[in-house]
Amino acid sequence: MRSMKARSPSLKVAWRVVRVMASARRRVSKRSWISRAPCPCSNEVAIGASPCPGRVERLYCAHESYSAGDAPMPSRRSAIAFTPEEQDQFLNDGWTIQIASIGPKGYPHLVAMWYVLIDGDVHFTTFAKSQKVLNLRRNPKMTCMLEAGKAYAELRGLVIEGDAEIIEDTPFCAKVMGMVGAKYNGIPAPTDTPEAALKVASKRVVIRVKPVDVYSWDHRKLGGKY
Repeated sequence: MRSMKARSPSLKVAWRVVRVMASARRRVSKRSWISRAPCPCSNEVAIGASPCPGRVERLYCAHESYSAGDAPMPSRRSAIAFTPEEQDQFLNDGWTIQIASIGPKGYPHLVAMWYVLIDGDVHFTTFAKSQKVLNLRRNPKMTCMLEAGKAYAELRGLVIEGDAEIIEDTPFCAKVMGMVGAKYNGIPAPTDTPEAALKVASKRVVIRVKPVDVYSWDHRKLGGKY
């Protein structure tokens, strides 16, 4: 057998073509679940050819027309979302809300807080030197989540993405603390007198959550279907 160096240029080209075709077949086989079904935009799909536009890692092509039984299942997100009235009621009835801010190392800093609603917005008080306040001074972006339910068919939840407004107003903080106290049976701090309330509030701030986006879900609206 002659060495590769002795082979003719045409034979070298043929071997290159064979290697390229084999490599293409291997790439196609790895994503066969995408490529086996022919694209309706053409009669056949050549090995190594790019799929049609809209056929990015999914079985259906954007150019196809579907029958009712073949169409991809539409999102149920809008069907299970709270109405504005349900959202207000869920927030009013909620007990502990999860608050996420961006910590000093870039990781989410998550805490559970008691809160009250003022003009429809979530408000809570915390120490002015707490980590969450330091986080929100550096970056006001935050996320809140309130959830309820145990079984899948009864899960409910609300996520608020928004910006924090840090309110440094001692009388207003004392007022919010009084509202929290009324909701949560006198906790977190004793405020038997206005003077005591102002003394405690002087070390705290109020965080108001200014919503940017709100997401919600109520699996009870699925009617037992998933």
